[in-house]
Amino acid sequence: MFWLSIQFLSSKLSFLTSYKVDLLRFITCGSVDDGKSTLIGRLLYDSESVSLDVLAALEKRQASNGTVDLALLTDGLRAEREQGITIDVAYKYFTTPRRKFIITDAPGHVQYTRNMVTGASNADLAIVLVDARQGVIEQTRRHTLIAALLGIRHFVLAVNKMDLVGYDEAVFARIATDYAELTNHFNLPTATAIPLSALNGDNVVKKSAHLPWYTGPSLLEHLESVPGASETAAPARFQVQYVIRPQTAELPDYRGYAGQIQSGQYRRGDRVSVLPSGLESEIEAIEVNQQEVESASAPQAVVLRLRDDVDVSRGDSIVPVAEVPTLTRELEATLCWMSEQPLWPGRKLLVQHHSALVKAAIPAILYKVNVHTFARGAANSAQLNDIVRVRLKTALPLAVDNYLENRATGSFILVDELTGDTVAAGLVEAANSEYFTLPVGPPVTFSI
Repeated sequence: MFWLSIQFLSSKLSFLTSYKVDLLRFITCGSVDDGKSTLIGRLLYDSESVSLDVLAALEKRQASNGTVDLALLTDGLRAEREQGITIDVAYKYFTTPRRKFIITDAPGHVQYTRNMVTGASNADLAIVLVDARQGVIEQTRRHTLIAALLGIRHFVLAVNKMDLVGYDEAVFARIATDYAELTNHFNLPTATAIPLSALNGDNVVKKSAHLPWYTGPSLLEHLESVPGASETAAPARFQVQYVIRPQTAELPDYRGYAGQIQSGQYRRGDRVSVLPSGLESEIEAIEVNQQEVESASAPQAVVLRLRDDVDVSRGDSIVPVAEVPTLTRELEATLCWMSEQPLWPGRKLLVQHHSALVKAAIPAILYKVNVHTFARGAANSAQLNDIVRVRLKTALPLAVDNYLENRATGSFILVDELTGDTVAAGLVEAANSEYFTLPVGPPVTFSI
């Protein structure tokens, strides 16, 4: 589930980034009925990003007072429409003259916290919605913590439903102060507070006359000005998904390594190392859509060809010689436990690190994070939606980076060996270096 969602989003990113425009990925999070789906619908509706056929279908379902249920733009499952809540993660795309956006609508119910983790794993910014009538509540704190753990550094506190409190400035100021105390106390990223009404469109795309006391930007204006994350700033990382060996008369010696560039940039002639073997070679050619190019960068899907005939298999990493990741069998990681079956020390699982799949065990649970106080406490097990720090040992070495340094290669999932179910999303916090190199010395001679 977690990995498939990332794969799906990555394919969309490849399409969007081919136009070389600024891209921002953001997630809406918060409690049930805070108006996340309605807010996204308002953004799409008021920015004229809804297709004519979808718009016509929405108008047919409009309420008796003539209003359109904008939440229907994201709540696509029948169960979501029947219950009036978001269950699954929904991705929407829209464009303004200034940039392109990928929106993730995450569920607010505590039961679907694991789905929220899936969406937040790819986001550059988090919009934390708060109902103006309720203020900061438990789910506000929970989602803020998870978003911060997942490396999101830009936050917007969207105080929604201001129309239901008479657009009272004092209500907004109190909620903004409460949230600022929360982020300051736990050393979390500072949030930009914006008052709005998603239902009526106040301060979502355009400034509202109902909020004359607010002098800041509208939500969309702020989203257009926030710097997006650069995937080319991190060290170059590429993991092989498929080895291409056509062995035809036209291409008898062709050997290509297909996959997606996870971060950074690759150029023809770069000196690279293949992990975990440690063998070195040089990039002879880079192919994009069956055409050779001089360079390619994340998140493009490419085929790399090496100058030397080295042994490379699915799951191996091809990285710059000067910027190799940590090669390890032991690491510490933060897990969001996603299974109804508890985690206990000693449990054996599979680690899916992109296309690499290896057996692993969890020798110890170091602590559990209390989502109410953000305190760390001792734990001998992990239940559904718990956030824990664990020690992990793998049967084969993995090439990883710390998550806060490289989100692409610092994340993984845990899979149940028997059922194949995804049971946890993991973030690499620390790894014990363990490099494997071929022995160096004089050639060995054999005598018969």
